[in-house]
Amino acid sequence: MKVDIKTVADKAGVSTATVSRVLRDYSGVKEKTRKKVLKVITDLNYEVNAVARSLRQKRTNTIGIIVGNVLSQFYSIIAKSVEDVAQKNGYNMILCNGDDDPQKELKYLKVLKS
Repeated sequence: MKVDIKTVADKAGVSTATVSRVLRDYSGVKEKTRKKVLKVITDLNYEVNAVARSLRQKRTNTIGIIVGNVLSQFYSIIAKSVEDVAQKNGYNMILCNGDDDPQKELKYLKVLKS
């Protein structure tokens, strides 16, 4: 069974808004309530649904990089550097290999824009 935020809220005896505040480490939640919610989260092995969160926030924290050819040392160094900085700032990176093919790169561009 997939555990969602409503299940956590029901088991902890709080609202979904309270669970959300605990997950975001909001300071306005009483310590006793926070501990109870965190225990239920642990007991149920709850994981935040990243897709649902990104839909609500209207952002994915994902950066798409299209490189001409991943076998090129030049592109590899750039991609690695971008990934390092992205991760330090809470972003993920998707790397697309264009294989030196402009049509393939355009396809990836359309996918990343959608």
